[in-house]
Amino acid sequence: MQRQGSKDISRFFVAGINYKKTDAGIRGNFAISNDQYAKLLEQAPSYGLDELFILSTCNRTEIYGFAEDVSELIHLLCTQTEGDAHAFHSMAYIKSELDAIEHLYSVGAGLDSQILGDYEIVGQLKNAVKFSREHGFVGTFMDRMVNCALQSSKAIKNNTQLSGGTVSVSFAAVQYIKENIVNITNKKILLLGTGKIGRNTCKNIVDYLGTTNVTLINRTHDKARELADELGLRTAPIENLQEELTNSHIVLVATNATQHTITTSHLEHNGNQLIIDLSIPHNVDPSAKELSNIELVNVDDLSKLKDETLLMRLGEVPKAKTIITTYIQEFLEWYEMRKHVPLLKAVKVTLQEIHTYPLFDQYAKNVLNAPEVNLNDKIQRVINGMASKMRQQNQGGCQYIQAINEFIAPSNN
Repeated sequence: MQRQGSKDISRFFVAGINYKKTDAGIRGNFAISNDQYAKLLEQAPSYGLDELFILSTCNRTEIYGFAEDVSELIHLLCTQTEGDAHAFHSMAYIKSELDAIEHLYSVGAGLDSQILGDYEIVGQLKNAVKFSREHGFVGTFMDRMVNCALQSSKAIKNNTQLSGGTVSVSFAAVQYIKENIVNITNKKILLLGTGKIGRNTCKNIVDYLGTTNVTLINRTHDKARELADELGLRTAPIENLQEELTNSHIVLVATNATQHTITTSHLEHNGNQLIIDLSIPHNVDPSAKELSNIELVNVDDLSKLKDETLLMRLGEVPKAKTIITTYIQEFLEWYEMRKHVPLLKAVKVTLQEIHTYPLFDQYAKNVLNAPEVNLNDKIQRVINGMASKMRQQNQGGCQYIQAINEFIAPSNN
């Protein structure tokens, strides 16, 4: 793999699709699982790509990275998706340079979430970058940029009410049940999938619906058992799925399968049921909506819920954008200084070499009558002063000459 050096911000892109222009079905065609993510990173070097990460959630699929042309990123992404590159490109938003950075900060803050301020995106972003980092595809630029975006997100959470209240996709599902189902404590609830969204949904059911009449099913039964023991719930093996579906009034699906986990045949002979599919791609066959006994709700339906909490969050958007601007500026200042690192290193080497010249040694003793000083300390003071002036004045060449003059000038210490 090509090693990651200093990156030119003009080659930084993000290409993605999200809920704004595509429905859950289309987004499902471009969703990326961890296995697909790993295969994609294996192929990245053959596309000339060495620094990137992919954010794939129920609301979006985005690829961030450095490339000569954004089409390289798009074609790489679509090697592992059901949808093709041409279709993705026709629906995608493409941003570069500062626009791409601003987009990442907005995503990390929850400003670009389907439910405004949804803080679950922070964990999803961390996991996406961690996966890419572990495979060697996150360099200094991207690491710093993401860390600054996460710091910005944390500052927004701590200093605004953008994520105030209890609104997220998992909570919206519980809110929908509360508003549409009566006598909830008498209803049998089945939750299929105990990953992060499933866990959050399950805890919200217990906390906000006040019921433990919940059965958990997960392909890895131990994960379901662990959560069930924590909350005092029941579990069932995946082999009993049809039986549990038949006996349930409400079914929530939060699996991560590439095909439908629940088909029409699973549901057609059941009684009246509410099915909430929180998965992308859909893990409940959409045709089940045509059954007279089934009410099928997906993430796009849940995002339409509006309440006082969301209205309050809208009022916090200007504050959040102000915080984002501050953190982006800090990142850009760091980036500008990174461009000067080669020059600073060259000056440091030059100053170290000057001190070894016999003529300089004689000059220092006879002309400057300079006292003994720590060479490394003096060089570092000169380099620090040069860096500070370059930040303020942006005069690289002039600072080079001035640094040498300062080094050979008499010391004031």
